Amino acid sequence: MNALMNREQSVCREHRQDGEEPSSVRTRAPLQRPSVLLAIGILALISAAVVIGPMWLSYGYDQTDLDLGLSPPSLSNGHYLGTDILGRDLLARLLYGGRISLLVALVATVLSTVIGTLYGALSGYLGGRVDDVMMRVVDLLFSLPYLFLVLVLMALFAEPEVVDPLIRLLRWHPEGAWAEWLRGPGVRMVLLFVALGAVSWLTLARIVRGQVLALKNELFVEAARAAGAGTWHILFRHLIPNASGPILAYTVLTIPSVMLQEAFISFLGLGIQAPQASWGTLVHDGVEAMSVAPWLFIFPAGTMVLVLFCFHVIGEALREAWEGRG
Repeated sequence: MNALMNREQSVCREHRQDGEEPSSVRTRAPLQRPSVLLAIGILALISAAVVIGPMWLSYGYDQTDLDLGLSPPSLSNGHYLGTDILGRDLLARLLYGGRISLLVALVATVLSTVIGTLYGALSGYLGGRVDDVMMRVVDLLFSLPYLFLVLVLMALFAEPEVVDPLIRLLRWHPEGAWAEWLRGPGVRMVLLFVALGAVSWLTLARIVRGQVLALKNELFVEAARAAGAGTWHILFRHLIPNASGPILAYTVLTIPSVMLQEAFISFLGLGIQAPQASWGTLVHDGVEAMSVAPWLFIFPAGTMVLVLFCFHVIGEALREAWEGRG
């Protein structure tokens, strides 16, 4: 293995283009823009707040107090962002909902990135009839109303009457709190992971395929083949790492897209269910109470828009950096 790596590295050094800038130099300028640094800082603060913030609050996300229902934001009563109709603290629910929204977005995005990268890289490298068939599958899936399919999946498989037979079919016997979570709110979260991740990889597969098609006949890949490297070795050591720029940029841009889809599904009542909260459910509740308690809409919607905008700024900077326009 060491001999194989040494042969590949020596050939790559011989054929490196003169004057080519390292990728770190090419990507530095856009990522150092004040707007990008500000977006990274805002995301870091919000992420830290949703992770550790609830531990410092005096109220739980599902703690009710009907006497304080629809209280406006106030420093005197400890409800800094106000309360909802049941007297639940909006700040606690906003932070807790942020955990769920960000978790769903990140897990679904990672899942879609893994699927899209492997599918596109394999399709582009194998080429020929295999590539044609794999891309026709992508075209077919693109033609389907995938968000409608996600809604159907959430509506059909999120009920205990469906979950219990599936668990028995898998011969799985969860017990205790794990079983209660899975048959309750957990099944909807898992379905969101799978459903959103399984429909968000198509564009990335095309991007990765294009990168691999452009790279697979380069001299460093030919050197790896001549040294006896196999398909998976070439994919994971040479082709996918050299396509990491567009993969990373698209992954960051996928996060806000998945967040919007989760919010829309929860807004329709098919996603996260009460007493749990996500930013989508909080926006839904805020719309219903807009005329009497506008803060219930303003704070969740404002936070969500801010996070989406920050992800978009960072993703665009990564895309520009890779394309060399920074």
